Amino acid sequence: MIFLALIYLSFISLGLPDSLLGSTWPVMNMELGVLVGNAGYISGLVSGGTILSSLFSHRLIRRFGTGKVTVVSVAMTAAALMGFSLSPSFLWLLACAVPLGLGAGAVDSGLNEFVAEHYAAKHMNWLHCFWGVGAMLGPILISALLQSGHSWRDGYRSLSVIQFALVALLLLSLPMWRKYENPGTARQVQTSAGGAKQGLFAPLRVKGAPYAMLTFFLYTSIESSMMLWGASYLVKVKGFLPEIAAGWFSLFFLGITAGRALSGFVSIKLNNETLIRIGSVLMITGVIVMLLPMPALFSLCALVLIGLGLAPIFPSMLHQTPVHFGKDNAQATMGFQMACAYTGTTLMPPLFGQLFSHVSFSLMPYVLLACGAGLLICTMRLSAMAKKHGDAG
Repeated sequence: MIFLALIYLSFISLGLPDSLLGSTWPVMNMELGVLVGNAGYISGLVSGGTILSSLFSHRLIRRFGTGKVTVVSVAMTAAALMGFSLSPSFLWLLACAVPLGLGAGAVDSGLNEFVAEHYAAKHMNWLHCFWGVGAMLGPILISALLQSGHSWRDGYRSLSVIQFALVALLLLSLPMWRKYENPGTARQVQTSAGGAKQGLFAPLRVKGAPYAMLTFFLYTSIESSMMLWGASYLVKVKGFLPEIAAGWFSLFFLGITAGRALSGFVSIKLNNETLIRIGSVLMITGVIVMLLPMPALFSLCALVLIGLGLAPIFPSMLHQTPVHFGKDNAQATMGFQMACAYTGTTLMPPLFGQLFSHVSFSLMPYVLLACGAGLLICTMRLSAMAKKHGDAG
């Protein structure tokens, strides 16, 4: 139980930096004198590093073990956050974004794989719930610091110290990891048996694969765009002060966190497909509320609804992969799905940011609504194909 709690704590550390840029950017861009849309370049570099480290994480974990890879990865994110706090220019931020992404990708892939292999399915929802805890705490800390007269740099510095403290705990836990894994044997056998004989693009030839890849792309396009531009939307469109928007935007992460905690229990009664559909409808409803010309209070309710809707979708889609594609194809398909997810995180926030900054931030709900509708259609289509295949079998 203590070991599982440490894994959850590691996912809190993964969520902390994810929400930080979007919460601090309304203040950072003014101090550094850059366009508001330039945050997309930082986000793109972070996501690019995440993609790269995810592609190689399996080889690193097979050689060194999940524990050691997690320690090094969290140390990289801690150092990157400290670099952010010291940044004298926008170019410095771009340089620090690279190790931040490399560290986050290895932790994400490694811990997801470890939990899927060693723990029950409900723990996948709760694992991502603790990511939400970290993502929620980031904006709250920043808002509190800004309102008390501190700068955004103090926020990054504080989170860096927290990350370094986690590194120390992870170092002490390395003997516990060895009880669960043997990096040189079991994982190597699993890899050779599961994917070495198949071509690299074999998962894409499985029926229904394009819909699966598109669902992950659309999901992360919505989530990452909300994370990066949600606070800016409150400032630019709804008229919130930057320091107030940073705190209230934590409601989005509260929705995700509470939703995933609840999904862990609900998944005992409802299947993954039902959770995905309920989540998609809730998310679309939240975007519609966000779109309507209502008082600011309704915008805050919309943030919670969108977070609640997104909450069960990603963990449920991950857990549904063996059902849609079979256990033999699941591991290879999962890799492509994660690659598509990170591609959405990399490409869409910068593109949306340039659109919003050069046209209007009032376009944001319309873009999210289009992505949400596409996500719902793809998941329903994928479920129908899986059901048809099951009936035929």
